[in-house]
Amino acid sequence: MSLDKTVPSADEAVADIRDGASLVVGGFGLAGVPIALIDALAHRSATALQVASNNCGTDGWGLGVLLEQGRIARVVASYIGENKEFGRQYLAGELEVELTPQGTLAERLRAAGAGIPAFYTPAGVGTWVAEGAMPWRYHPDGSVAVSSSPKEVREFEVDGQRVPFVLELSLVCDFGLVRAAKGDRHGNLVFHRSARNFNPLAAMAGRTTIAEVEELVEPGDIDPDDVHLPGIFVHRVVELTSEQVTAKHIEKRTVRTGP
Repeated sequence: MSLDKTVPSADEAVADIRDGASLVVGGFGLAGVPIALIDALAHRSATALQVASNNCGTDGWGLGVLLEQGRIARVVASYIGENKEFGRQYLAGELEVELTPQGTLAERLRAAGAGIPAFYTPAGVGTWVAEGAMPWRYHPDGSVAVSSSPKEVREFEVDGQRVPFVLELSLVCDFGLVRAAKGDRHGNLVFHRSARNFNPLAAMAGRTTIAEVEELVEPGDIDPDDVHLPGIFVHRVVELTSEQVTAKHIEKRTVRTGP
């Protein structure tokens, strides 16, 4: 069997993503977002998607494109932030949202890739995260339609004191979509600075992980010590065009005025 995991295009790479599929998507804000894969998915018909990502892009960019098309049914995220449509759909009862502490979300993804079914964390103890009643979906009239259930809380001894921790489940998804600065045909990936963010974790948590890469190189061209994510976690690799590589948005542009 060939170890060459490259596919000709993003369209072909996402062709088997069907209605109701769960996706874990890399990126933080607009840094390291797999834009080409998301755009390819936006041109297909899959709907009722369940998405796990730090946030849901911005209005008209990233996952915000799928959101505006009404293609996302549920989101597990730690931040609503700059996406007005995300907030509108959530409050209008059109979208189910499981807000999760950012570090907890990261560990749920890492645990999924490591084969760990659950773990204990102090994040969220004493809040709705642990006690339940977190609004996941609203009725159009503003009342709560679906809320979270209570989670197991257990005390462990830490530095001589009994400290409560909440049990969180790992988060495995059908597909992982990530973006890397460099990748080889075997799927070994290198990320650029802050674009590393959730991408390695998202790749680990996907049963089938698809990576778009800005630069495709041959196996052996990446020093093993420079590999951020080994190819064992990656199943398909798409080389981006020069136009796709440069198509990057800035979430918040700050311009300094003159002295």
